[in-house]
Amino acid sequence: MRMCVITKEKLPKKDLIRIVMNENEIKIDLSGKLNGKGCYLKKDIEVINKAKNTKVLNRVFETDVNVLIYDELLKMID
Repeated sequence: MRMCVITKEKLPKKDLIRIVMNENEIKIDLSGKLNGKGCYLKKDIEVINKAKNTKVLNRVFETDVNVLIYDELLKMID
């Protein structure tokens, strides 16, 4: 069980998407095994949009996260 940084729900890994920062590069971790600091977002359009609006990934990774990451996440869910 992992926790979504937006909803604070504890969910199985299959219901979440992992985003990781490795060597100052932010990536979507489809395998769930990349090295680096990671966080999870629920696979839900509303959750991704809320993360984009609140810039939660900027706070988690303490850096500016490109908005294209959020667009990629939305494409994965559709």
